[in-house]
Amino acid sequence: MNRKLIALALAAYLAVPAFGVQAAEAPGDAELSIAYQYGLGYAPVTIAQQLGLIEKAYEETTGSQLTITWNQMNSGADINTGIVSGDLDAGFMGVGPALTGISQDLGYKIFSNLSGQEHGIMTNNEAIQSFDDLVGSDYQIALVNLGSIQHILLAKALDAQGYDPHALDSNIVAMKHPDGMSALVSGAVAVHLTTNPYLFQEREEDSLTEIESLSEVCPAEDSFLVGIASEKIYEENPALYEALVKGISDGMDYLNDHVEEAAEITAEYDGNELEKEIEYLKQGYYSPETKGIEATAQFMFENGFLEKDPGSYENLVFDNVKGN
Repeated sequence: MNRKLIALALAAYLAVPAFGVQAAEAPGDAELSIAYQYGLGYAPVTIAQQLGLIEKAYEETTGSQLTITWNQMNSGADINTGIVSGDLDAGFMGVGPALTGISQDLGYKIFSNLSGQEHGIMTNNEAIQSFDDLVGSDYQIALVNLGSIQHILLAKALDAQGYDPHALDSNIVAMKHPDGMSALVSGAVAVHLTTNPYLFQEREEDSLTEIESLSEVCPAEDSFLVGIASEKIYEENPALYEALVKGISDGMDYLNDHVEEAAEITAEYDGNELEKEIEYLKQGYYSPETKGIEATAQFMFENGFLEKDPGSYENLVFDNVKGN
């Protein structure tokens, strides 16, 4: 499949009319700064970026041009900092830091779900068979960051097995996914909690074993990554906000309906072989509808990850978002 055929498939998809503000309102040319992170959970973002889907949606409804600055960052905490400073208008991150930012009144809400992905806990040490071998030990556990969705999933898994949800907080070493995988394989850390594609790659290593699957506390179809946008954009520039929503939705639709073509795009940036990339993409769930974020927010509040009760689902999302 070459770029010409990808473009033809895209053109067919974009034949559906855009929604929202009509071109007659003509808000004018605009700029948007967006952040995202590492992993195939962000594949719809890569597709929207490389195919210019947000820009196309904005031009269709306004007749004007949109310039986007894309920023790849290490963690949701970094994105929260960028939102507060005004350097970012929108971003994609794990549910955990997104809910933290909303509860701290950082000036944004969730505008879309992005993906659900399988998570697992891998080790290079045969002596580590379960949480019994980790709790009370000095084994280092690599995951994205304290407060990340991976940290929340670790806490949920501990809680489900009767441990203090914070029992392993002191063992955590903050590393972005690719660095965590490298550290696990090299022996620099004993444990890595990760997701697609790093989890699947680690499972293929004979020297590594899986301690815990997290599918019971976080089914793969539950919300893992979400898109957040500033309330300023939502309130002051509806055409820009709606282009963001539609462009990302188009990216998810394109991935779900044209997975092979999508894999050709994402594999260029992930460094995976095409057949592996197709396999990895098929194991993810990509939908704008959230699932389980209100329950996650309540868990976080009840276990000290949030200082105040986040309240109902409607407090967490903009009014275009569906789910729970």
